Amino acid sequence: MSYIIVKNKNKSKMAARHNFRKLTIWKDGISIVKETYITTKTFPKSEVYALSNQMQRCSVSIPSNIAEGTSKGTDKHFIQYLETALGSAFEWETQLIISFEIGYISENTFKHLEKKIQMIQGMITRFMENLQKS
Repeated sequence: MSYIIVKNKNKSKMAARHNFRKLTIWKDGISIVKETYITTKTFPKSEVYALSNQMQRCSVSIPSNIAEGTSKGTDKHFIQYLETALGSAFEWETQLIISFEIGYISENTFKHLEKKIQMIQGMITRFMENLQKS
């Protein structure tokens, strides 16, 4: 992590700068997006503008908010975007559960994707905790 000094009137303020392309949470978020599109292709056509679309939009929101957060000048603002990404991850997990319970995905697919999203949720949470400590 590199730091820059931002002058604000008579105060110096340290703001962490992150390259989103190097963040594991962003890379794993991109992986969830790809798997979401592959998985939702198998959903019934009646779901194109419903559950499929919602899962796709939700998955895209995870790495997008992580990337946007890296552009913010303070860790406090970055954390707000990470919170949004985390919220999208929990929303996506709920949609995954629904997809499994109504028979759109197999148990193997469900377990694989559930494990991935829970890992991402944990990584985002730990990253936020580390930013709050600094």
